[in-house]
Amino acid sequence: MIDFRQLRYFVVVAEEEHVGRAAERLHISQSPLSRQIAQLEERLGLTLFERSQQRIRLTRDGQTFLAETKALLTHANRLESLGRRLGKGEEGGLCIGYIENAMHAGVLPNALKVLRDARPNVHIALYNLPSAEQLEGLRQRSLDIALVGEPPAADDPDLMALQVLDDPMLLALPEQHPLASVSELLPEHLAEQQWIGVQRKPGANPADDFVAACIRAGFTPQIPMEASEPFTALGLVASGLGVAMVQKGLSRNAPPGVVLRELPWLTYTTPLWAAWHRINLRPLVETFRKVLTEE
Repeated sequence: MIDFRQLRYFVVVAEEEHVGRAAERLHISQSPLSRQIAQLEERLGLTLFERSQQRIRLTRDGQTFLAETKALLTHANRLESLGRRLGKGEEGGLCIGYIENAMHAGVLPNALKVLRDARPNVHIALYNLPSAEQLEGLRQRSLDIALVGEPPAADDPDLMALQVLDDPMLLALPEQHPLASVSELLPEHLAEQQWIGVQRKPGANPADDFVAACIRAGFTPQIPMEASEPFTALGLVASGLGVAMVQKGLSRNAPPGVVLRELPWLTYTTPLWAAWHRINLRPLVETFRKVLTEE
């Protein structure tokens, strides 16, 4: 196990690029500091610094190690702060994982507003992560609540979940598109359109795939262009480059020049699930879980 004290020494030496100045800043002697850095390098089997008589500089590997070390120490400081608050009888904070649609559809912002109105001093940390990483975070207890696109298995021994949204999809058309004024859109109207696809995130359910939904409806979409996320797709639609399917939750943020239409015959939705660990829920976690699932 790496000594956290050595990591802190390493960061200061890297920032000062001089062992003497680093020792002064740390209020220790230069010789013990040099020894601690050497021991860290020996433990890692890695040369962290290029040394000269005037100064020392990080190696390329040392630069990479420094970035990760700073992130680790920041998290450790947050963890210590949380522990102190818990030790004083405070409820501490919430670590919440989410996928983008939880934000776009308003589920997470609305729930956070309810919580903040009731408990304004609660510290909240938000992590935008793929669903699979969120579920693993719940198992490892690094997350308290996860908002995911696909729930854990019903017989999962550790995790539970409840669906909080099944967001319908809307057809996004350029304002001047001939189909924008058609009163009733049918599958045959869309078969020859140029579609802008939205890349499916890792871990998404293939059964909810857009192409599969179109095939079930009776046509195969032509997708010459793909966007990494739905807001980009809406921007491309506004520019007249094609049509796209986007979550209804995005409708309030659609840019000018886009018309949104419902397609009742297209069985394609975007579900959202709240997931949590089965045991040892802190009162604050239980409170937020109820806000999410009852909203």
